[in-house]
Amino acid sequence: MKKTAIITGSSKGIGAATAILFAQKGYNVVINYNDSYESATLLARSLSENGFSVTTQKANVANRLEAELLIKETLYKFGRIDVLVNNAGVAFEGLITQTDEVDYDRIMNINLKGVFNCCKAAAQVMVNQQSGKIINISSMWGETGASCEVAYSASKAGVIGLTKALAKELAPSGITVNAVTPGIIETSMNSNLSVEELTEFVESIPLGRMGTADEIAQAVYFLASENADYITGQILGVNGGYVI
Repeated sequence: MKKTAIITGSSKGIGAATAILFAQKGYNVVINYNDSYESATLLARSLSENGFSVTTQKANVANRLEAELLIKETLYKFGRIDVLVNNAGVAFEGLITQTDEVDYDRIMNINLKGVFNCCKAAAQVMVNQQSGKIINISSMWGETGASCEVAYSASKAGVIGLTKALAKELAPSGITVNAVTPGIIETSMNSNLSVEELTEFVESIPLGRMGTADEIAQAVYFLASENADYITGQILGVNGGYVI
């Protein structure tokens, strides 16, 4: 039976690159989106036309019922869930004094609660299978903190704590849980940065360039592969040496 992977927030950026890679590796792939219907549909159509097994599923992962439905629909369509990649996330930049409660709640609900909701819903399926891989996308700012991104950094640090705790909880059932912490990646999430800010960032990266979505996808795929069967509770930094 073909393996099945769910990638949340996979209509574009890192999520789309991950969906493409897993499809190319022979997985059934569930492309999850919330608002980006057109991007998700175009991606799924492109992959399907090339003979890959993909489907789309709308779900706001911050909503428990929608996250549960995402898991149930995947199980109904493909019969099993082998990989869950929690990629859905939002960014916010601003001083703490400029971050209101609505901003804070939105960031925490999507970036952290969304991961919790999907992990909780998928865990029972994987426990019943006695196998599974969960890979959470955090951020290097979850490790170090970023000035003017307090809420975002807190949400991503929470993902790291969740990853480590859940790895211990699910290990007896043969399930691994790891996280990838991307550095500065060439995606639309960094479109709010000015040319000057991006240049300053790049100059501070030891490898001298931003990373690509494909490079993050490769790290995720490694953690989902049999080559990483003895790796759990780990935080894999993909940041060009920015955080060492």
